[in-house]
Amino acid sequence: MLKFIKHNLETISGIEIYPIISLVIFFTFFVGLFIWVFSYKKDKIKELSELPIKD
Repeated sequence: MLKFIKHNLETISGIEIYPIISLVIFFTFFVGLFIWVFSYKKDKIKELSELPIKD
């Protein structure tokens, strides 16, 4: 089944850019997430972690 899909995709011109674009989007998203997580304020993290045990 994969060879049928691969053959159809090879006939489309300009299709080779899509894996590169998806890799760049994936990489950018996770680098942005990494920066956001490590720049989050410690006070806010502590406040959010205590929410489940507050009455």
